[in-house]
Amino acid sequence: MPTLLVVDDEPSVSNVFSRIFREDGVEVVTATTAAAGLTTFDERQPDAVVLDVLLPDRPGLAVFREIHQRDPKVPVILTTHRSESDTAIEATRLGAFDYLVKPLDYAEVRRLVGRAFEIGRLSGDPVSLGPEPGRLPAEADALVGRCLAMQAVYKAIGRVAPQTVTVLIQGESGTGKELVARAVYQHSNRAEGPFLVVNCAAIPETLLESELFGHERGAFTGADRRRIGKFEQCHGGTLFLDEIGDMPLSLQSKILRVLQDQRFERLGGNQTIATDVRIIAATNRDLEGMVAQGSFRADLYYRLNIYTIALPPLRARREDLPLLIDHFLRRSNGELDKEVRGVAPEAMDLLERYPWPGNVRELQSVLKRAVLQTAGPVLLADFLPDNLRHGDAEARAAPSGAVTDWEQLVDRHCREGTDRLYDEVIALAERQVITRVLRRTAGNQVRAAKILGITRTTLRSKMRQHGISLERVVQTDEDEA
Repeated sequence: MPTLLVVDDEPSVSNVFSRIFREDGVEVVTATTAAAGLTTFDERQPDAVVLDVLLPDRPGLAVFREIHQRDPKVPVILTTHRSESDTAIEATRLGAFDYLVKPLDYAEVRRLVGRAFEIGRLSGDPVSLGPEPGRLPAEADALVGRCLAMQAVYKAIGRVAPQTVTVLIQGESGTGKELVARAVYQHSNRAEGPFLVVNCAAIPETLLESELFGHERGAFTGADRRRIGKFEQCHGGTLFLDEIGDMPLSLQSKILRVLQDQRFERLGGNQTIATDVRIIAATNRDLEGMVAQGSFRADLYYRLNIYTIALPPLRARREDLPLLIDHFLRRSNGELDKEVRGVAPEAMDLLERYPWPGNVRELQSVLKRAVLQTAGPVLLADFLPDNLRHGDAEARAAPSGAVTDWEQLVDRHCREGTDRLYDEVIALAERQVITRVLRRTAGNQVRAAKILGITRTTLRSKMRQHGISLERVVQTDEDEA
């Protein structure tokens, strides 16, 4: 249960937060003075703080500085009347998460506090690298795996984390790119600074520039106050740009400038602001191919590609499945108050034969749903989803290159209400085409790359991404059939 500390001398404000989060499993603790707030902060170690800029015994900005000094990873949201917003903006520039203007908007309160909890979790929860089964607490985040590809990932994290270079993490959706980014941050010399996340695909293009660089009042319609962007908030820390392949071209030049000289201007402003931010970027897209097509800037790609960590898909690391299943069973047990201690042989066989197009994220989701339905100590095959138990055509065919039943694939996604159909279709099509071309060229990668119209480097990257090895394309299930 996350804990929210509200420091405000107006009882009505504390009551608002208690009412808003009563049904959300959030514990709200309150204080009406700066002294009481700091004492409660030390005693309760909250996950986020809401702090009024005007307190009866001390200015809110001074209290913020003390909280930030004690634990800079705890997000602090300022509350202010419109006339005091300059103080809140100054606090945001110094590292506060954001601020709310009174009278409070309930929807904005819920949105900002929810984001603060998430950022606090990302910054504070350690990511374990390559744990042994049963060594981690059920709620721990971990990069689990012993295969050679995952060992290379751990070594790459250890090698690059202490440096100040930009890191590009590549891999399919669901392979754990965010965990790798957090591990790099936590093992770096910036681990005491902020760690902020911007999903470039989730924010509309019109708002993304403001989210990153901030804006001045009047910069556009609806900009009724100055906003401090993530680059300014993240000074001295690490900014994780997720799905950077979806960033519009119009913004890529600005990102390039920040990478080059750590300077930018707020939207609608003319003041150059200096910052000190380390960039970690991630994508599930082929940036090299996008550069060739003109949809991604070549100079930005070269700046991002100083050090690359490639995450293997789950189908390319099947020896890690037992470890992952054990880890997610224990985690699901903790979250759902269950005691599932093992997997029936038939269920394990289905889990091991499925190609996992959604990768580790899909495996975690499947196991959590199965544990939720399980009544006894053993997870049976009956509790697994239909597509695992009945063997959809695409599930059996995708790894070997046999023909995919696209109609059945679309029907399944529509039935399950997923949000990853496009990614799965692209991955399936790429895997099948590359496999067939490599078979036709007898494994000659130079000829295969020419036929496909891509570079040899891109072909090798795609082969790693889709778990294609030359010995696996000599004979397939399609040939045996």
